[in-house]
Amino acid sequence: MSFFGDKMKWKIIGKILILDEKYNNLSKDNLEKLKDKFHVESIIKIGNIHGQLREPTVDVLLGDTTETIHKENGCLFKLDISKVMWSKGNTNERMRIAKLVGDGEVVLDMFAGIGYFSIPIGVHANPKNIYSIELNPNSYNFLKTNIELNHINQKAGYEKMVPILGDCRVEVSKYKADRILMGYVRTTHEFLPSAINSLNPGGILHYHETVPDKLIDTRPIERIKEVAVNRDVELLNLVKVKKYSPGVSHIVVDARVE
Repeated sequence: MSFFGDKMKWKIIGKILILDEKYNNLSKDNLEKLKDKFHVESIIKIGNIHGQLREPTVDVLLGDTTETIHKENGCLFKLDISKVMWSKGNTNERMRIAKLVGDGEVVLDMFAGIGYFSIPIGVHANPKNIYSIELNPNSYNFLKTNIELNHINQKAGYEKMVPILGDCRVEVSKYKADRILMGYVRTTHEFLPSAINSLNPGGILHYHETVPDKLIDTRPIERIKEVAVNRDVELLNLVKVKKYSPGVSHIVVDARVE
């Protein structure tokens, strides 16, 4: 790939090649060569992810489709890159959570998206139920499709994984869970009261936050303790997922709330 520049950044999602948004000068010939090299159907650039619905800005450079099926960790995810986000940087974290889920647990995913965390849990773990809440109608529709693609409910013989369209602050109050996933960043702390109120005693919270590096060991867990009030909070683990911006990291706190 030397003729595209040594520092060119790219990733493949299903049959779509995604280039770093900085690349503006690739010729049609070079795009065709990229398409042949990686055996993809389309080449696009993704700009910012914006709004509460986490919708991307995209520029289709080559090809006529933005919809694809991506395979990761033995799971299938159908998505439209122009309508919903996908983070390759969270691959290990998605599988880490699936391995932590115990048999018979009730799991609640507050920001399910297309099933980023819920689907691996449904495929690789054995919970009693997974309640997956999503606000974006496009993501919700793909979530329903991905439950079927991975045969989660068919294999269980009952509605093991339940997709829910709505605001998680409203919907979460209808359930009690042993494990709650908060796979969202920037304003996640605003949803902590709803999450903790629905967490069973001794339940585990997986709380995501974007935090200045100098506050990693203090701010996230203190935010949980502040909301938990008179419930004991035990820090089980703190995982650095990836760099979010200079001096800021995307982290996950695993905490048990008694």
